[in-house]
Amino acid sequence: MNKSNAAVAYRIYLILAALFICSLVVSNLIFQKFFYWDFFGLYTFEISVGILPYPITFLITDIISEVYGKKKANQVVTTGIFASFFSLIIVYVSDAVPATAWSPIDDPLFSKVFGATAIAVFASMMAYLFAQYVDIQIFHFWKRVTKGKHLWLRNNFSTFTSQFIDTLTVLFLLCSFGKIEWELFGGLLLGGFLFKVLIAALDTPFLYLAVYLLRKRFGLAEAEELDLP
Repeated sequence: MNKSNAAVAYRIYLILAALFICSLVVSNLIFQKFFYWDFFGLYTFEISVGILPYPITFLITDIISEVYGKKKANQVVTTGIFASFFSLIIVYVSDAVPATAWSPIDDPLFSKVFGATAIAVFASMMAYLFAQYVDIQIFHFWKRVTKGKHLWLRNNFSTFTSQFIDTLTVLFLLCSFGKIEWELFGGLLLGGFLFKVLIAALDTPFLYLAVYLLRKRFGLAEAEELDLP
């Protein structure tokens, strides 16, 4: 690959990494609001808004895995861990400094909204570690088995498995720390997993489009990956 193409490939990689990290950090900050969604009368989801940006992280790691390879995908996952813990430090400092008398958000309200962030980040990071690395491993396992064919198969198989691990782990930890009542565990597990499965199925066309455009831009054959250090 010439220097010009390598520079473009790195820029795209950095954009994908930035979207990944933003989605991950934001999901940890907003998780305390829960909402419901009536899915055409078939099922009513009751889930945290933190779940909304989270599936984006799995879509991005699948794109990076397919085009840039396993090493680059793992690098993004590791970077996301540091970004999440750094965001936790910022929240802690913000919570510690006293609010002014005229501040629109006073100390109790700020603590109520962000006070559980430490537990959320810990729970999310444990789930994140399990799920993302499992996702990447399964994705590349199916890529080898299918010899680079059937992108939809490895995308959905890897995401379904990793999303179940993620949902189970984060809810178990949040319930264990008393942030969510155990009575809600089963319903939230089912709702969270079904929602993620639905989104994973819906994002498959976007994965195909992204992989097609990147392969076309860099002249990659099917199953070929960019060779970047």
